[in-house]
Amino acid sequence: MTNQAIAKILKEMAGFYEMRDVPFKPRAYEKAALAIEDLDEQAEEIYEKQGTKGLLGIPGVGRGIAEHIEELLSSGRLKKYEQMRKKIPVDLVELASIAGVGPKTVKTLYQKLGIRTVTDLKKAAVKHKIRDLPGFGDKSELQILAGLNFQTASSGRFTLGRVFPIVKDLVKRLKSGTVFEKLEVGGSFRRRQETVGDIDVLGTSTEPAKAMNFFVRLKDVDTVLEHGETKSEIRLSNGLQVDLRIVKDANWGAALQYFTGDKAHNVKLRKIAIAKGYKLSEYGLTPNRPPSRGGKRRGVIVDTEEKVYRALDMDFIPPELRTDTGEIEAAQTRRLPKLIEYGDVRGDLQVQTNWTDGSNSIEELAEAARKLGREYICITDHTKALAMTGGLDERKLLRQMKEIDKLNSKFRIQHSKFRILKGAEVNILKYGNLDIREDVLDKLDIVGVSIHSHFKMSSAEMTGRIIAALSRPCVDIFFHPTARLIGRREPIQFDFPKVLRAAKRNNVALEVNAHPERLDLHDTLIRQAVEAGVKLVIDTDAHSTKDLEFLHFGEAQARRGWATKEYVLNSRPVAELLKYFS
Repeated sequence: MTNQAIAKILKEMAGFYEMRDVPFKPRAYEKAALAIEDLDEQAEEIYEKQGTKGLLGIPGVGRGIAEHIEELLSSGRLKKYEQMRKKIPVDLVELASIAGVGPKTVKTLYQKLGIRTVTDLKKAAVKHKIRDLPGFGDKSELQILAGLNFQTASSGRFTLGRVFPIVKDLVKRLKSGTVFEKLEVGGSFRRRQETVGDIDVLGTSTEPAKAMNFFVRLKDVDTVLEHGETKSEIRLSNGLQVDLRIVKDANWGAALQYFTGDKAHNVKLRKIAIAKGYKLSEYGLTPNRPPSRGGKRRGVIVDTEEKVYRALDMDFIPPELRTDTGEIEAAQTRRLPKLIEYGDVRGDLQVQTNWTDGSNSIEELAEAARKLGREYICITDHTKALAMTGGLDERKLLRQMKEIDKLNSKFRIQHSKFRILKGAEVNILKYGNLDIREDVLDKLDIVGVSIHSHFKMSSAEMTGRIIAALSRPCVDIFFHPTARLIGRREPIQFDFPKVLRAAKRNNVALEVNAHPERLDLHDTLIRQAVEAGVKLVIDTDAHSTKDLEFLHFGEAQARRGWATKEYVLNSRPVAELLKYFS
């Protein structure tokens, strides 16, 4: 049983407990499910090596949930889950992924209309059966329809965060077979796009037949779609399609370039190659004119990607930029920016703890961040208007500040330069007010603000609301500015250029949220921010120690937005960062 299958069952159990208003359990099961999805290895492998002790080492997994996982791994079934599902036999995870639909809504829809699946929900919404239910109405039905349409438009693709551990595990297993000399993943995955359709793997091998046999016989292969000596296709049990191509060493650079750039990027490169007298393909770079009498047709050796771009008289283009959005012209004129590098970010400025809806204590998160090489983190628990998270009021914030002072003293005693900063994720209320008094916010090192309500305001109203908040002297960062959830919630609508001008005028940084469900800002908006001279921060929005590892997703998103290190404030040492915000 894969991590994704286990996580789905735990998420459904969280929903079933929420339907019954059972306290604490819904959040506990949800946290455990997210932790299992984020694992670098399969829970099955952890259990085989370490038994129950290994399962208890997974963040958020206590004794009861560990026993559930053990039962699933041993028998492929979970009696408690089957009992719950028998009472309300619905596809809870899929239904609850629709905007406007939560577990309690699912319960009502099942009991009143017999809705079990997303297909059932769509039929009922289209026939206007939902609006007449108590507590729903026209507005609720329209919201559900909009959510269904949005999900349909996003279907067939996986979020980068969901795919990343799967691909990491896949590459690890392929390399363990010792039949590949080189192995690289290309396509939208290598470009680090927000969503991925399928996975393109490229390899070299002196034993291609053996390599392909090893590939199609991986243990989680559901279907072998094609099995050849140079190309094979499989579908994994989680639905992800993986294509493997074996190429020659001499063609490695051309093939890797071809299977990394998107269609528009590659078409433009081929046209440039033709203008220079070459034919560019995944098989190499060859003259497109016949050789002179008695001569030999000679190609250009392109065993690295750098040689491909050099032969076309341009700078090397980083994979994240290969989408035909001006990168080719910039490479030709030597104007490509030096993008922020992976690992340049020194500290994480949005971290939630168990003071609100996080899984870990301040100290646990600080220790985990320090071990990951971070120099500082900022604790930014939610504030009181977001009641569902147990948001902090002024009194609790002041108490948390004292706790952080004690921990920083402890780090100094241990001769550590690591620093915990005091912060908060403050709610922007409907008219741009903040839900915490400014005299308390002034005591924090960093104040982040965000929108968690009234998402459907008009663009003009939302723009005014945001600008009013960013104009307050205490505000430093605008967290996840468009409030989107990839494939689940559309971005809020506002005048982005106007907000950029307000951010610059007030020295407010915009966040590039690295959480793979958000990746907010979108890369096109990051590029606009950079061009407008607005500073950025890259944060994980961590709710557990495991989430702290998300930082590279944000760095990738910033690279896709043409951001350089100078624009990312938390690539600076803590003293410089605080000087900027002061």
